[in-house]
Amino acid sequence: MYICQLNNINKCIIMNLPAYLIADNSALKDDIFVLHTAFPRFLLNVNTDEIEWLDEFSKKDAEENADIIEQAVSGAYDFFEKEMENYEE
Repeated sequence: MYICQLNNINKCIIMNLPAYLIADNSALKDDIFVLHTAFPRFLLNVNTDEIEWLDEFSKKDAEENADIIEQAVSGAYDFFEKEMENYEE
């Protein structure tokens, strides 16, 4: 995913954004999150399996995109596991 960000002289800077990011917060010490930056955008709490959807879509859209949604959520868990393995090494 690419994002165009304007700098202070109105020049567009292209930033390559990864599909998944790990997020945490000191106020929520027992929780760790995976942020999915492409459609469907969501924040997954890997400790509770709760998902906060950042994109709005209808029930019909969810049904039509069920495979994409399932792959994105599964990918979030896979990403998290691989990242944790990298920290252990």
